[in-house]
Amino acid sequence: MPAITHAAAYLVDLEVETVRTDAVQSFIKQETVFVEVETDDGGTGTGYTYTIGTGGTAVLALLRDYLLPRLVGADARRVEAVWHDLFAATRATTVGAITSLALAAVDTALWDWRCRDAGQPLWVLAGGAKDRIPLYDTEGGWLHLTTEQLIAGARASKAAGWPGVKLKIGRSPVEDAERLAAVRAAVGPDFDLMLDANQSLTPAEAIRRARLLEPSDPYWFEEPLPGDDVSGHQALAAAASIPVAVGESLYSVAQFREYLHRQAAGIVQVDVARIGGITPWLKVAHLAEAYNVPVCPHFLMELHVSLCCAVPNSRYLEHIPQLRAITRQEIEVVDGHALAPSSPGLGIVWDRDAIDDRRVR
Repeated sequence: MPAITHAAAYLVDLEVETVRTDAVQSFIKQETVFVEVETDDGGTGTGYTYTIGTGGTAVLALLRDYLLPRLVGADARRVEAVWHDLFAATRATTVGAITSLALAAVDTALWDWRCRDAGQPLWVLAGGAKDRIPLYDTEGGWLHLTTEQLIAGARASKAAGWPGVKLKIGRSPVEDAERLAAVRAAVGPDFDLMLDANQSLTPAEAIRRARLLEPSDPYWFEEPLPGDDVSGHQALAAAASIPVAVGESLYSVAQFREYLHRQAAGIVQVDVARIGGITPWLKVAHLAEAYNVPVCPHFLMELHVSLCCAVPNSRYLEHIPQLRAITRQEIEVVDGHALAPSSPGLGIVWDRDAIDDRRVR
């Protein structure tokens, strides 16, 4: 068996490429935690996880102090067994963000090793359902932008052949509705407009807000309520015609099961880092498929492009670049679609010198 002989973790800080402000916070930097594994047959794998500015050192400590020592001697082929062993070893801190983020760094490293060992790209080895996925743009829709800037961004995306954009909401109800209506009038009816409230509303306010926004035909209403308010999302989904999108703030397959069972989510936005890696991400995607619900993952487009292409029920990939400073090539975009990478592994070509320059721990 190919036994793991070495596992190491380190932290890299990445400044954001553009100012990003939503209803509850500003995105100042990305703390990126890497895990690298080596096996006795010479194989290697690189995985990663992230936070948006806080908690990165906690993830790093969990990896170094508890998780990585358990990897040495493990069979690198048995990704599922390794994931469950690490999960069981952290039982006192699960389910939770720090543990899921740490598990994701290990799991993505093992999947990278597995794909390289097989000489296959991730999207093929994980399912191979399609070779491209439609993109929507997030960078032109932040809350601090003026209505004129929102319109300019949406028009530019449509002119470039993209099928949709995301707009943040969180101003007054009337202003949110007016801003959305202005963008809709500018781009016409055949262009998807996704809305994101970033967990800022109450159930009653979300229902009220949805009714004000419905005339502009939004494609989805994302994270209107806190992620743990399943009953509130269920009530909203029953009251509004806009599909409710959730998932970036959920950290286990069971949490997604509850949302789907209660018909509280019309779009699943599972995040590969926050769910604990590729292994549970695929389970969520297939669970959503069983409920006839599409998957449109949150952030991490460089990794999610492969996962979207692996499964049949993916609908959209979020275009929000954040790794360009430490990678040697970007995802390939043709006619508003991201193409699946062809190289073995995760499909990300890391710039090792740039990574080393930004290492902080």
